[in-house]
Amino acid sequence: MNTKQTKPLAGRIALVTGASRGIGRAAALALAEAGAHILALARTQGGLEELDDEIQAIGGSCSLITADLEDLDGIDRLGGVVAERWGKLDILVGNAALLGSISPVPHIEPDLFEKTMKINVTANWRLLRSFDPLLRASDAGRVIFVTSGAARSNSAFWSLYAASKSALDTIALSYATEIAYTDIKINLISPGPVATAMRAKAMPGEDPKTLPSPADIAPLFVELALPTCEQHGEIINWVDWTKN
Repeated sequence: MNTKQTKPLAGRIALVTGASRGIGRAAALALAEAGAHILALARTQGGLEELDDEIQAIGGSCSLITADLEDLDGIDRLGGVVAERWGKLDILVGNAALLGSISPVPHIEPDLFEKTMKINVTANWRLLRSFDPLLRASDAGRVIFVTSGAARSNSAFWSLYAASKSALDTIALSYATEIAYTDIKINLISPGPVATAMRAKAMPGEDPKTLPSPADIAPLFVELALPTCEQHGEIINWVDWTKN
């Protein structure tokens, strides 16, 4: 058996934020099945323990990190822990996000505005800031952020979530230009409507059975995490990817 073929991410370290549920959980499981050791980060210990059980059941390995991305200094400390334990980071998946509120611009509560921007934008910038040296230490560092079509739609009432994702897009794509000479590749996935808790909160009357599941999106994370992946600085629409 060729391990490189059956486990193309064997020996690679992958940090996944928002890993306890939804798209983050599905991405973590898919990356683990492909051979990566998962550093699973989320706020809920119970959800992480369930993920760990599932990863072990498929023969994978996982380290659990119960943390809140609002603790920005904690992100820096985590970078130090990963540096000391593994000396590199091969894959960074920035998935954790808040919906914020779907409301007119003047009605957005200031505290919620700040918190949404902190999780969706600032925390992801701090992840890049903290892990850039460790991604450079990898022979093929890969960064994958989750964005949204809302960032480019200018739809009424979606301003907070859309603005946060638009800012994330700009940071990620600017970083892509800055690191073009390195072995790091960074891309963003725009999954479209997916049957997640966030989607149910945004669209309470929608039938989740009509939507793709997080597991349907997960193979794209694996493809973009491969050392052989050449895509760089792109926003990849999952529906378009399935047509290729």
